[in-house]
Amino acid sequence: MTRDRLNIALLVIALFGLVAGLGFMLTGEPDRAAIAWTTGVLPVLAALVIEILRSLWKGDVGLDVVAALSMSAALLFQESLAAAVVALMYSGGTFLEGFAQGRARREMRDLLSRVPRTATRHHAAALEEVSLDQINPGDLLLIRQGDAAPVDGTVESDRAILDQAALTGESMPVRVDRGQDVMSGSTNAGEAFDLRVTRAAADSTYAGIVRLVEAAQASKAPMARLADRWSMLFLVVTVALATAAWWFTGDPIRAVAVLVVATPCPLILAVPVALVAGLSRAAHFGVLIKGAKPLEALARIKTLILDKTGTLTDGRPQIVSIETLADMSKEDVLHFAAALDQASKHPIAQAIVARARTNGAALPVPEDVVETPGEGVTGTIDGRKVVVGGTHFVAAQAGVAKVDGAVIAAGAVVVSLAIDGKMMGHIVMADALRAGTAGLLADLRKFGITQILLATGDRRAVAEAITKDLGLDSVRAELTPDQKVLLLLSERKNGPVMMVGDGVNDAPALAAADIGVAMGARGAAASAEAADVVLLVDHLDRLLPGIEIAQRSRRIALQSVAAGIGLSILGMIAAGLGYLTPVRGALVQEVIDVAVILNALRALRIVPKRAEGIAADGPV
Repeated sequence: MTRDRLNIALLVIALFGLVAGLGFMLTGEPDRAAIAWTTGVLPVLAALVIEILRSLWKGDVGLDVVAALSMSAALLFQESLAAAVVALMYSGGTFLEGFAQGRARREMRDLLSRVPRTATRHHAAALEEVSLDQINPGDLLLIRQGDAAPVDGTVESDRAILDQAALTGESMPVRVDRGQDVMSGSTNAGEAFDLRVTRAAADSTYAGIVRLVEAAQASKAPMARLADRWSMLFLVVTVALATAAWWFTGDPIRAVAVLVVATPCPLILAVPVALVAGLSRAAHFGVLIKGAKPLEALARIKTLILDKTGTLTDGRPQIVSIETLADMSKEDVLHFAAALDQASKHPIAQAIVARARTNGAALPVPEDVVETPGEGVTGTIDGRKVVVGGTHFVAAQAGVAKVDGAVIAAGAVVVSLAIDGKMMGHIVMADALRAGTAGLLADLRKFGITQILLATGDRRAVAEAITKDLGLDSVRAELTPDQKVLLLLSERKNGPVMMVGDGVNDAPALAAADIGVAMGARGAAASAEAADVVLLVDHLDRLLPGIEIAQRSRRIALQSVAAGIGLSILGMIAAGLGYLTPVRGALVQEVIDVAVILNALRALRIVPKRAEGIAADGPV
């Protein structure tokens, strides 16, 4: 039986036992009522004792000990109704806590899902589909357009155009020539090419990232339940008051009454209720927090580590500027380049087409199109010979000397245009920084984040150029997935660490972080599975309401805990002085429970101050 089913079963048993016992009592059968109450209590008590023993084996002492003492003492001194009430309160609290944990992140089930289960292998002058475990070093595979390389290898064709953003953070597709290495998980963004296998699937780069994620998750420091942090002090106070009541009065029932009132349901109930309410509230703002523990951790973050591509930047090439030559206008350069690029599937070509269409341009259909993968496209537009692509390619095709454009920032790509053998202009493309990023980072510091770092697999020159005006505390570039994990672990000395990323290469760091945040709208499934928090829309600014809700939910939980403990201590004193019997004490404790739960539910009404323009009326 799973833990969730066990919690439900215990709650049902405790409720049935209490109701059945009350029924027997109303019909004048007190003996059967006592049996029913005891029957409802014993399974809950047994499960509780087992859990306590497991915790003691691990060196942990929690508030569950108080609940076990109160139920045991009530049964021992034949206060079975009080024991039944306590059992129902405890099983109800455990169920709520289990519900909160049930919202927690799923285990990363199948990181390799974006890599094909089979591969196309050359064999005896033919092609055959084989499973990955049948692929051996030395085999020759065909990687079709849009396919991901299933294993590591080298290019056997003249060239390959690869999208490696998910692995390295490199935002632009890269050209890999014959004999150069290809990492598994790289997506073919160009024409089909042959790949010579150098490693078996189990030893490939992608499989190595999977193992890093699993190891990071296994080594992640566990967080104690918020309620347990006051457990020892509360336990000592409870036992002291119960012992004093028995010692000075000689009446063991007084001690039972003290223990019943002391049952820590305000802690067991208020904390998960407030945190689950916070989870629900955060979801209204497009922030999926995978459980109560991540929400609590999110409220205490001190260091923020950001990926670059797809996180600080949009992750897609955008037009930065258009330079014109001769007498052509910027609109005409974009018009001819976009018209011809309609015939190409290259991400840069598609970005140019999208920009032209956004501007309302009516693009003619290109004719006589010839595409050289990774280089450029030639064709005819309205009877004119047009060439679009890299500057060297365009110059060679047009038969003109290369014309250099303006100075290009690090990380930018130049797309040149020639018409009828004459160079007409350049389109400068780059993975642009998200709008408002500097202000966003400043706002994040107001939440208590003291260190903000960049960790990227991209080149240092690109990373520094993109982030030069952001006021980051440190920029770490050219990092492998395991180096990101090491950076995260080294920063943990300054306090809890949050990592934000969207690629497969970020998954190990997301799993190892105190809080891993994935850009879920366009990010890799691997990063979303490994993360504790997923931003359901592709906007980094959703972190602001997410953190604010987490901090305010935790504050409400703490307020509920403080009020509940204070009222419980007053109740224990009253029970010790003889003003409360065990049953009355249990009922008083129920009143306290209702009060702290109502207070905890205030988290459902949290309206973040930094949520302007973000819908809060329903899931995004």
